[in-house]
Amino acid sequence: MELREYGRILGRRWPVIALVVGLVLLLGLVFREDPATVYRASMRFTVGIAGTEPVTAANGEGRSDAWLASEYLADDLCEVLKGGDFAGKISAQVGFPVPAGAISASREHRVMSVTIDWPDEKQAQAIAEAVGAAVQDAGQDYFPQLEGTQAKALLIDGPSITPVGRSLRQKLDLPLRLLIALVAGVGLAFLWDYLDTTVRNRAEVEAMGVSVLGEIPRSRTRIGRRRAG
Repeated sequence: MELREYGRILGRRWPVIALVVGLVLLLGLVFREDPATVYRASMRFTVGIAGTEPVTAANGEGRSDAWLASEYLADDLCEVLKGGDFAGKISAQVGFPVPAGAISASREHRVMSVTIDWPDEKQAQAIAEAVGAAVQDAGQDYFPQLEGTQAKALLIDGPSITPVGRSLRQKLDLPLRLLIALVAGVGLAFLWDYLDTTVRNRAEVEAMGVSVLGEIPRSRTRIGRRRAG
C-alpha cells in the first residue's frame, strides 16, 4: 500500500481519530486534579572527624585518615537519615508522624545535603530544625566505632523552605495521554477501513481481480452546486 493510500484512509476516517483524541482531552480536563503544594526544606552540613596525625607545615600533609573517615561517615550518615528509626525519632520530637523516605540526603566530598519534602510549610520547618539538632553529633548513636572519637556535623546552609513546582511527570501526563489517544485513533481508523467492504474506486475493484471496462464520473452538476454553496 502506498503512502498516498494511507493518507486517503486517514482523510476518510479522521472523525474517529478526532473523537478518540477529543474524548481523552475532555476527560483529562474534567477529572484533572491540581497537585497539592509541596514545600522543600533544604540544609547542608559539613561532616568531620577529629584527626590525630600531625600536620606538616612545609607541605600541608597530614590527617589524611581523618579526611577519608569523614567521607565514609558522611556516606553512612546519609543512609541513616533515610531510615525508619531516624524518622521515628524525628516524629517523637515534632509531635506528628514523619514516614521513612520523607527525609533524603546525599553527600559530595564531606558536605552532606538534606532535603525534606512536606505538604505543610510550618511542619517542614519543624522537621528541618529537628533533623539539624539530631545530626549535630554525626549520628554517634548509630556508629559504635565512633566511641571516644570526636565527630560533628555542622550546619552551613539553611534550613531554607521553598515551594516545589509540578514534577516533569505531572507536566507530561496529559500530553502523553493525548499522544497515546492519537496512536489508538489512527489504529482504529485503519481497522475500520480494513473491515469496511465498500468499493470506492477503480483500484479497489481491480485489486479483487475484476477488469474494469469503464467508470461513471461524479456528477458535475452536483460538484458545481457544492462549489456554489
